[in-house]
Amino acid sequence: MARKRHKPEEIVAKLRQVEVLTAQGKSVAEAIRSIGVTEVTFYRWPIMTRSGLVPSPPRPAKMRSKTPSRLQRMKRL
Repeated sequence: MARKRHKPEEIVAKLRQVEVLTAQGKSVAEAIRSIGVTEVTFYRWPIMTRSGLVPSPPRPAKMRSKTPSRLQRMKRL
Protein backbone atom coordinates (compact mmCIF):
# COMPACT_ATOMS: atom_id res chain seq x y z
CA MET A 1 0.00 0.00 0.00
CA ALA A 2 1.36 3.43 -0.92
CA ARG A 3 2.29 5.82 1.86
CA LYS A 4 0.73 9.26 1.98
CA ARG A 5 2.87 12.27 2.72
CA HIS A 6 0.87 14.87 4.63
CA LYS A 7 1.51 18.54 3.89
CA PRO A 8 2.28 20.82 6.86
CA GLU A 9 -1.06 22.61 6.43
CA GLU A 10 -2.91 19.28 6.53
CA ILE A 11 -1.01 18.24 9.66
CA VAL A 12 -1.93 21.43 11.50
CA ALA A 13 -5.58 21.12 10.44
CA LYS A 14 -5.80 17.48 11.52
CA LEU A 15 -4.12 18.16 14.86
CA ARG A 16 -6.55 20.98 15.57
CA GLN A 17 -9.43 18.72 14.62
CA VAL A 18 -8.20 16.14 17.16
CA GLU A 19 -8.06 18.86 19.80
CA VAL A 20 -11.67 19.84 19.05
CA LEU A 21 -12.87 16.24 19.14
CA THR A 22 -11.13 15.54 22.45
CA ALA A 23 -12.64 18.73 23.90
CA GLN A 24 -16.07 17.41 22.87
CA GLY A 25 -15.49 14.30 24.97
CA LYS A 26 -14.09 11.74 22.54
CA SER A 27 -11.03 9.77 23.57
CA VAL A 28 -7.76 10.57 21.83
CA ALA A 29 -7.71 7.18 20.10
CA GLU A 30 -11.23 7.69 18.70
CA ALA A 31 -10.38 11.23 17.55
CA ILE A 32 -7.23 10.02 15.79
CA ARG A 33 -9.13 7.27 14.00
CA SER A 34 -11.83 9.71 12.91
CA ILE A 35 -9.32 11.94 11.08
CA GLY A 36 -7.93 8.94 9.20
CA VAL A 37 -4.46 8.72 10.74
CA THR A 38 -2.84 5.99 12.79
CA GLU A 39 -1.79 6.64 16.37
CA VAL A 40 1.85 6.14 15.44
CA THR A 41 1.63 8.85 12.79
CA PHE A 42 -0.18 11.21 15.15
CA TYR A 43 2.44 10.87 17.85
CA ARG A 44 5.29 11.05 15.33
CA TRP A 45 4.29 14.56 14.23
CA PRO A 46 6.36 17.24 15.93
CA ILE A 47 5.22 18.67 19.24
CA MET A 48 5.82 22.19 18.00
CA THR A 49 3.26 21.70 15.25
CA ARG A 50 0.81 20.19 17.70
CA SER A 51 0.96 23.33 19.86
CA GLY A 52 -0.41 25.39 16.96
CA LEU A 53 2.76 27.07 15.74
CA VAL A 54 3.06 27.65 12.03
CA PRO A 55 5.45 25.19 10.36
CA SER A 56 8.71 26.49 8.95
CA PRO A 57 8.71 27.64 5.33
CA PRO A 58 9.57 25.01 2.74
CA ARG A 59 13.18 24.65 1.72
CA PRO A 60 14.12 25.59 -1.84
CA ALA A 61 14.25 22.73 -4.29
CA LYS A 62 17.72 21.26 -4.74
CA MET A 63 17.06 20.62 -8.41
CA ARG A 64 16.98 24.33 -9.21
CA SER A 65 20.63 24.83 -8.36
CA LYS A 66 21.78 21.65 -10.10
CA THR A 67 19.81 22.06 -13.31
CA PRO A 68 22.02 24.71 -15.01
CA SER A 69 25.20 22.71 -14.42
CA ARG A 70 23.57 19.58 -15.80
CA LEU A 71 22.46 21.48 -18.89
CA GLN A 72 25.95 22.87 -19.38
CA ARG A 73 27.44 19.37 -19.19
CA MET A 74 24.93 18.12 -21.74
CA LYS A 75 25.78 20.96 -24.11
CA ARG A 76 29.49 20.14 -23.90
CA LEU A 77 28.87 16.60 -25.10
